[in-house]
Amino acid sequence: MLEPVVLPSNRPPERFYRGGPRSAEFRGEPDAPEREPEDWIASTTPLAGETALGLTTLPDGRVLADAIAADPEGWLGARHLARHGADTMLLVKLLDAGQRLPVHAHPDGEWARQHVGRAHGKAEAWFILRGGTVHLGLRRELGVAELRALVDAQDTDALLDALHPVAVAPGDVVFVPAGVLHAIGEGVFLVEVQEPEDLSILLEWRGFELDGERDGHLGVGFDAALGAVEMRTRTAEELAGLVRPAGFGASVLPAGADPLFRLERATVDGDVELEAGFAILIVTEGAMRLGALDLARGSTVVVPHAAGPLALSGRGEVLVARPPAGPA
Repeated sequence: MLEPVVLPSNRPPERFYRGGPRSAEFRGEPDAPEREPEDWIASTTPLAGETALGLTTLPDGRVLADAIAADPEGWLGARHLARHGADTMLLVKLLDAGQRLPVHAHPDGEWARQHVGRAHGKAEAWFILRGGTVHLGLRRELGVAELRALVDAQDTDALLDALHPVAVAPGDVVFVPAGVLHAIGEGVFLVEVQEPEDLSILLEWRGFELDGERDGHLGVGFDAALGAVEMRTRTAEELAGLVRPAGFGASVLPAGADPLFRLERATVDGDVELEAGFAILIVTEGAMRLGALDLARGSTVVVPHAAGPLALSGRGEVLVARPPAGPA
């Protein structure tokens, strides 16, 4: 019978931006190198241009993607297989922004299938562990020619100024639909839940370890890549629908995320049972047990469907990332 598995950190090295110490502290590990800002949790997705880097290896030496392929019903369940096949539909990360990230956007599924032959887009959502400022959505409408001129000139001040600055605090959630321009501010530490692809259209690269002219457009050229970028204004009312305190419950993300992925947030105070199903669990506070597993703050666990309901006991708080629920 498949059981939950506690996962070690999985930080791809030498990323293009700084970060990593907050992830290491959160997990109770030694300090991370300067450019390991992302911890890919229960990942069946490699980094762009790679075949293995980014994939999660289980403690027994198996690659998680291979383990799921060998027993997809045990890991994912029959209903999930009927809707999505052996695709987890999910990628989760810890992200420590040691510097502000560049202004960028991610394509939706239709664009990704048509232009780069990928199965998903890359909408994402963030649960904020350490607050700061994020930049999200355009404050004014931009034409393609104007945006292309800013990219060609690498006018980073103008690119950032075109976005709404949004203050976020621990316990907030942010939904970033595909196409929406965004940048995470320096010092923000978060859990990211996203579609399982590594697809970024980079509008800014000056000051980063990037060759944006080569890598910023997903290999299709900026004329085509900018077609995946949202050019319209996002109003204050729309932003309020994308950024909010999470609360607690089975779905704490804004409703637009539900067809793509889910994030459950639960308080554990004694005994708690959460629904069965493939899931990625992160302990954000306290200490608890999951079956025979002792879990502390920073523990990450991949839970197969066949393991049954998540029986937790102790004191603390957990996040549980799940694939889309689908129809009943």
